Amino acid sequence: MGRIARSSRKRPALPRRMMLAAAALVLGGGGLAAVNVYASASEGGPPGSGGSGHDMAQMRMVSTIDCPDVGNSLTTVPDPARPRVDRQLADLDTQITDAYTKFADNKDRIQRDARLADTMVLAPLKKQRTDSIGRIADATGRPDLKNRGLATCTMRAADAPPAGGQDGQGGQDGQGNGQGDGQVDGQGNGQAVDAARSASGPDRRDFVDIRSVRPDAAAPAPRRGASTGTFTSDCGRNQNGKRNPDNVIVAPGVSNGAHHMHDYVGNQATDAFSSDADLARGATSCRNQGDKSTYYWPVVRVLNNGNDTDAQADGGGKDRNVGKIQTPVQATITYVGSPVSKVTAMPRFLRIITGDAKAFTNGNANANASWSCTGFENRQLKDKYPLCPQGSKVVRTFKFQNCWDGRNTDSANHRTHVAFADKRGACPAGFKAIPQLVQRIVYDVPARAGAFAVDSFPEQLHKPVTDHGDFIDVFSDQLMGKAVNCINTGRSCA
Repeated sequence: MGRIARSSRKRPALPRRMMLAAAALVLGGGGLAAVNVYASASEGGPPGSGGSGHDMAQMRMVSTIDCPDVGNSLTTVPDPARPRVDRQLADLDTQITDAYTKFADNKDRIQRDARLADTMVLAPLKKQRTDSIGRIADATGRPDLKNRGLATCTMRAADAPPAGGQDGQGGQDGQGNGQGDGQVDGQGNGQAVDAARSASGPDRRDFVDIRSVRPDAAAPAPRRGASTGTFTSDCGRNQNGKRNPDNVIVAPGVSNGAHHMHDYVGNQATDAFSSDADLARGATSCRNQGDKSTYYWPVVRVLNNGNDTDAQADGGGKDRNVGKIQTPVQATITYVGSPVSKVTAMPRFLRIITGDAKAFTNGNANANASWSCTGFENRQLKDKYPLCPQGSKVVRTFKFQNCWDGRNTDSANHRTHVAFADKRGACPAGFKAIPQLVQRIVYDVPARAGAFAVDSFPEQLHKPVTDHGDFIDVFSDQLMGKAVNCINTGRSCA
């Protein structure tokens, strides 16, 4: 799905001596193995050594920090230990953010002398991560976490595959991949992105003309016993500008736990410190006051057109998220059924995350959000931003997990208590079909390569594959019952 029509043009050959594996700097065993990122066919050497500018232009420079995701290794955490573990996981994110900032601020020096990456960035980061992982291991009774290499980070080029080796694989629900060499702007001329911003993304290669993308395969037809109705909740499009860089699901009790700004609709009491009781008492932007659910996602910004009011704030400029925040022109929240069965009610305070905010370094296994254009929504992209033709607008779509384990409202890694149905629409053994939340968010942004980007952790370079959505169910029992009944009886309700 979402494949890009291949260009007939061949890419120019890269210098023969250039290291294609990762252009990485790897810290391990107490020492640094440094790839010579300046090696080229002409042995031009680093700046100032007499190498040609042509050779230098073709070289792949290290661009970001790639660290193992410790949270993905935690399938179970004892309830008493969760606050301590959550705090340490948030500390790990902050450590990477700080290390990336140090790298970005000294990138030219590190490109000239790879040894500086060890002394300035990787060695201090490994020490911090070792301490935090040790605390997680002690809190969870998992001493094995200390010996799995989770503290070791690397530096790599933006176009090298992630260390996890999952680059280019399909997301959990099989949405479009958006691979290939499609045109990068409306005229196909590949115009360059501002050099100062390119160090932190996005790159012009992250954009593709939606007209060059092949249509997706048709969804399977519903079977007998399917639940074909829909329930829509009108919660606005965040016209009141409720935003913060918190993440109450992943980093509860931690200010700026996301290191990027979120838009919120629905529950107006949501921040890092919100308890279930706070959410139950909170006001809601939803028209039906029985829906106090929390819906949030990273903001989209227009770049190179000035900065927003958060240019000097956490989650904004301090975390390398710059540009003008865009309020969606439309945000639709719809719950749909299962193509093979009836659905059961979600438990109140169920938490679901779809997509992976760290997919650029983790790989695409959990990447799930997709991008398209109005009028072209049968063509979905996962790892590219769309360039839409005149009169068409950018569309983000989040399809959340639609199967629940029947017991837990959350899990240690915030994933294993929910799952996606398989390609036929069936839930895994032991899971129940629940109403599937589908969010469709529309933006009016310039159709130029590099003109807009989603907020991200700074080391994720604002890649489209890192897009994600978060949800906490705070429906009243009465309204959830109505939604389930509408879906199971094939009606469209709001």
